[in-house]
Amino acid sequence: MSNERIAFLKGHGTENDFVIVPDPDGRLELPASLVARLCDRRAGIGGDGVLHVVRSAAHPEARAMADEAEWFMDYRNGDGSIAEMCGNGVRVFARYLEHAGLVEPGDLAIATRAGVRRVHLAKDTAGPGTGEVTVTMGRAELPEEQVTVTVGGRSWPARNVNMGNPHAVAFVEDLDHAGDLLTAPPFSPAAVYPDGVNVEFVVDRGPRHVAMRVHERGSGETRSCGTGACAVAVAAARRDGDDPAITGSPVSYTVDVPGGRLVITELPDGTVEMTGSAVIVAEGTIDPAWLAAATA
Repeated sequence: MSNERIAFLKGHGTENDFVIVPDPDGRLELPASLVARLCDRRAGIGGDGVLHVVRSAAHPEARAMADEAEWFMDYRNGDGSIAEMCGNGVRVFARYLEHAGLVEPGDLAIATRAGVRRVHLAKDTAGPGTGEVTVTMGRAELPEEQVTVTVGGRSWPARNVNMGNPHAVAFVEDLDHAGDLLTAPPFSPAAVYPDGVNVEFVVDRGPRHVAMRVHERGSGETRSCGTGACAVAVAAARRDGDDPAITGSPVSYTVDVPGGRLVITELPDGTVEMTGSAVIVAEGTIDPAWLAAATA
């Protein structure tokens, strides 16, 4: 691999940014150390994670989904660890497929480790790549375990929400109470999240309107987290006494993140939809000498 010129792109969804590595035939090996180097903001390209673009039929973890979804999002966190799902990543992944001429605006399916996700690419409104992207994120699971999150001597109860990956949602008075989020906020009991957790800190901005900061496991604080925004919206709805499965009516929350704004809608069947922007900002090739050094 070190002798090849590997193509890459850079993209972001509400400033949750990714290195995109197209590899339709699944020929590339991406060890954790290389992913971490690619995501390094000083010595690499820089990003919160890597979107490895592979045809489902060419990847052992996705072959069973190939009849339903042609493309598999092999997502890696910024530290190189493998993640089940990334909501902003799915939007950027879909935007890349459109950018590369592999799909047209409209509906498509993308395979992930959390299952197949349905995506709608809206037609562009103000130039290429400006149409919003809506992702059907699946149903939220609300495990019963009680969780406590602690930062700087303060502790809060947190709602346990699973969106294909685990989240702990804490409602606070001030987002500054989350601290610097450079390290993972402690939580208890530890057994609830044996593989770590994404932690969201949330404040109210108005009716069905909240703002959040997040520590993503494996990445630290990010400018946005799609699955986190979904978890926050569901947790806020339950706190506010809204459950579409009971009322029969969809409920939508606007979720402000440091990098922008997402709209999250929970439908009566429990399905959660996320709508937001997705942008491709650059593309090029990885220098073979740098790659050789990074994989040595």
